[in-house]
Amino acid sequence: MDLEKRPPLPAPQAPPQAPQQAEGCLAVAIRIPVRIVVLVLVVPVRLVWDALAVCGRFVYLRGLRPVGRALAWLGRTLIVTPLSWLMEYVITPVALGITTVATWLLKAVFVWPWVGLWRYVVVPVGKGLAWLGRVLVVIPAVWLYAAVLTPIGHAIAWLARGIAAVAAVAGRGIGAGAMWLLKAVFVWPWVGLWRYVVVPVGKGLAWLGRVLVVIPAVWLYTTVLTPVGHAIAWLAKGVGAGIAWTVRGIGAVLGALGRWIFVVPAVALWRWVLAPIGRGIAVVAREVGAAFGHAWRIAGYVSLAVGRFLGRLLRWLFVDPVRWAYRVILTPVGHAVRDGVWRPAAKAVKDAGRATRQALAAARQSVRDARADVRRMLFGAPKGQVPVGAVPREPAPVPVARREPDTAMARTLGSSTTALTKD
Repeated sequence: MDLEKRPPLPAPQAPPQAPQQAEGCLAVAIRIPVRIVVLVLVVPVRLVWDALAVCGRFVYLRGLRPVGRALAWLGRTLIVTPLSWLMEYVITPVALGITTVATWLLKAVFVWPWVGLWRYVVVPVGKGLAWLGRVLVVIPAVWLYAAVLTPIGHAIAWLARGIAAVAAVAGRGIGAGAMWLLKAVFVWPWVGLWRYVVVPVGKGLAWLGRVLVVIPAVWLYTTVLTPVGHAIAWLAKGVGAGIAWTVRGIGAVLGALGRWIFVVPAVALWRWVLAPIGRGIAVVAREVGAAFGHAWRIAGYVSLAVGRFLGRLLRWLFVDPVRWAYRVILTPVGHAVRDGVWRPAAKAVKDAGRATRQALAAARQSVRDARADVRRMLFGAPKGQVPVGAVPREPAPVPVARREPDTAMARTLGSSTTALTKD
């Protein structure tokens, strides 16, 4: 266990920043005028741009987005919801029904007849034909092969083996004589011709060719052609070295002329003319770009200040008076109208409606009673059902439930309430 304190890790050092280059007098001289001119040109553009941005944001937030939401809701209500309902409750069930009927019809026309034909016709007929073929063809053929053809084949094979043995003994003698005759007629004469005629003649022709062709050719190559070739090679080396020296000299002269005619003027033009002009143009372009950025930021601050001033002016001129009028005048007037006119009028209307409903209910009840009296006078009172054993014009006795025994003793396992088990 390490009990010693470890030294703290060194803090990460920031990468060294590149030293800023000193600005030239040209940049300092053109910076202020360019920034002034660019600021004068950019401020109106930034004001117009910010005004257009505010108008566009207002149109988008207050006009286009609510209209888009309304159109989306309208399209969803008028198109998507009816189409979804139509698809879910009309097209899908109809398609499922049509698919089921078409599937049943296709099975009934193309599948079930072939299945029945295969199951009840082809398979029984095939089984019958297989049994008939086995009884009429296979069993007799097996019996014929086992009882007739096999013994006959064994006898023929034994006879053929005997004949082959006799023929082999006779053929070996005949073959040896025929082979000796063939060798004597076709092989031994050609072997003797090759060994005693062709080989000696070939050796003589080879010795003659070496003496007459090879030895003179080797002498000619060693003694004549090799020195001549060395001389031609030395001459070619010398001519090549002279041509190479001449070409190098001409190339050096042409290179020096080209350098002093083209390269040195081009380098001088680039170093003393084009590079300073390019640096000046780069400085001007950089300062113009920086001026545009600076002017755009300053114009943003100016536009923000102008916008805040116009907003505060509009608030002072329109919003605050309207808010004061709403808070001080319209709200008390509205409360007074609500408490003094609207609520009493609404209460009076409710009371009148309630009285009207009660009057109408009373009138309906009176009409209903009058109609019942007329019906009773014309047709008499309706006959009521009288229970059996009840005395007329007396209250009917209420039947008592007989689901439990009349005794006060509770039901036990030894007792029973059924008619079949009672003593």
